[in-house]
Amino acid sequence: MRTSVQEGPRAATGTATGTAVVTGIAVAAPNGLGTEEYWAAVCAGRSGLGRITRFDADQYPARLAGEIKGFVPGEHLSSRMLPQTDHMTRLNLVVGDWAFADAGVTPADWPDFHIGIMTASSAGGYEFGERELRNMWSKGGQYVSAYQSFAWFYAVNCGQLSIRNGTRGPGGVVVGDQAGGLDALGQARRQIRKGTPMMLSGAVDSSLCSWGWAAELASGRLSTVEDPERAYLPFDAAAGGHVPGEGGAILVLEDAGSARERGARVYGEIAGYASTFDPRPGSGRPPGLRRAMEAALADAGVSPADVQVVFADAAALPGLDAVEATAIREVFGRDAVPVTAPKTMTGRLNAGAGPLDVATALLSIRDSLIPGTAGVTVNPGLGIDLVVGGSRAAEVTTALVVARGHGGFNSAVVVRATR
Repeated sequence: MRTSVQEGPRAATGTATGTAVVTGIAVAAPNGLGTEEYWAAVCAGRSGLGRITRFDADQYPARLAGEIKGFVPGEHLSSRMLPQTDHMTRLNLVVGDWAFADAGVTPADWPDFHIGIMTASSAGGYEFGERELRNMWSKGGQYVSAYQSFAWFYAVNCGQLSIRNGTRGPGGVVVGDQAGGLDALGQARRQIRKGTPMMLSGAVDSSLCSWGWAAELASGRLSTVEDPERAYLPFDAAAGGHVPGEGGAILVLEDAGSARERGARVYGEIAGYASTFDPRPGSGRPPGLRRAMEAALADAGVSPADVQVVFADAAALPGLDAVEATAIREVFGRDAVPVTAPKTMTGRLNAGAGPLDVATALLSIRDSLIPGTAGVTVNPGLGIDLVVGGSRAAEVTTALVVARGHGGFNSAVVVRATR
């Protein structure tokens, strides 16, 4: 039975600070299932990219992906839940459980409305929708099936997590492709500033089914290289598109006063956030990425000189890489700040990429180590200090995480060690 508002552990009303700190991290990635397994892999430069096994990809021009390995949903979810869910749903539910466990939180012990859920997605419903479409086509009901898939898209990202954990605080789903994961964290931070003691936020995304793959290919941004070590090369002269992946990270964001009162371990603070949108093509106005970076730094109250590492969006297309490198140079100076893109070892994870980079930044702060960008020989003309050839030891107190979404979305988050 759930406790009432007057019962159970909670953030004391008089100690709320409005500062959002991270007290729980959970990761599911192609090169590591679980936070520490993932962190060990990226620090060692181990990639999770390979030939797609989830479906027959022989007929497609792109055949590589970052697939999560070793996930057995039956070990974590009831037999009743399995036939009602798809792969992405199961990952979200399990990773949400891990995040709460890492934070030392049992949601049922908290008062009503004290925990909310804010997630992101860009690929929700593809696998579920494809399954339903296949079932319904034979019955002439494809329109109903498509509607069901989009209903599932919302349910998995917020409703299912909320139902599983019995949370009744503010909730929602943000859709902004890769930028959406950072937007979800920004919205969760806003809810904490408005008085909610705790938010579960981030994203675990997946579109690795034939329907989702067709949608990925339509973007024109996928690499068709067959060698996993040469397929995804952001900021490299050989860059020719990215490799998609699945996974991401879910974080527990908590008011600093609540965390302090219950003696929680704190990984760091979500100190700044901003988002912008690119102008229409042909307008003559510059892209919005630099503005997002500068606004996030201003929101955090830090200067470019305070930042020890930038986690790049890393589109791996020459034009987009040049835009990002230019923005980094204009904000920080030429070769003035280490830049890294560990997603070369996981693939681009849609909405899951930004939260995973935030989790990685927090681990960099914890262990004073910047993971490298695997397989890349940086184009010197870009003028950025890309961390390659392995991890780099460095004291990290402040990191900037950047993400862009297809269609013009730009988002940036500043992660800082707690004061």
